Amino acid sequence: MSTYTIRSGDTLSGIAARFHTSVGALARLNHIANPNLIYTGHKLRIPDGFDAPHQPPPAGTGHNTNAQGIHGSPALAHASRQVAAQLPGSGYCARGVEMAIQKVTGWRPYANANQLDNVLAHSGRFKELHIPLAQALKIPGLVLTWEHSNNSAAGKKYGHTAITWGDGHTTSSDYVQSSNPGYNRTGLRIFQLVH
Repeated sequence: MSTYTIRSGDTLSGIAARFHTSVGALARLNHIANPNLIYTGHKLRIPDGFDAPHQPPPAGTGHNTNAQGIHGSPALAHASRQVAAQLPGSGYCARGVEMAIQKVTGWRPYANANQLDNVLAHSGRFKELHIPLAQALKIPGLVLTWEHSNNSAAGKKYGHTAITWGDGHTTSSDYVQSSNPGYNRTGLRIFQLVH
């Protein structure tokens, strides 16, 4: 079993992404009751079978596929814009993402925002990516899910989900959000549609 020493600025979701595991797995293995509360200098045990950390690929060049096989879905990004224009506003993010996925694939996942990650991961239609949020926002048509969003009572309970536009900052679900990196959210997972 490997260990990792928490550094200033680390988050459990960032560490999980770096070691290709989940926040839940790290929290269980390390007996962490609150995944939002970790301490600099504390040693975390990392589950066996992790992939060694690697440098993230350079920022996108504007193409929909890069050398690591990460690709976006402009059709999914477009569908999410259409759906966001139809829905009445915040509080329906999972519905917005589900409807956009259905428009493009014909299949609709049914889940709240913090369950959607597991539905996508087990669907065979999506592949989980382990890239930073800043990179994901530059690729159109990726699905972002957060376990918790501390911006509202519903967000704290049900999380948040959205689809990237590929411009480096905008996503949509039930509404268009133009600045994603600044929000207080945890448990990020990122998915690409498998073609």
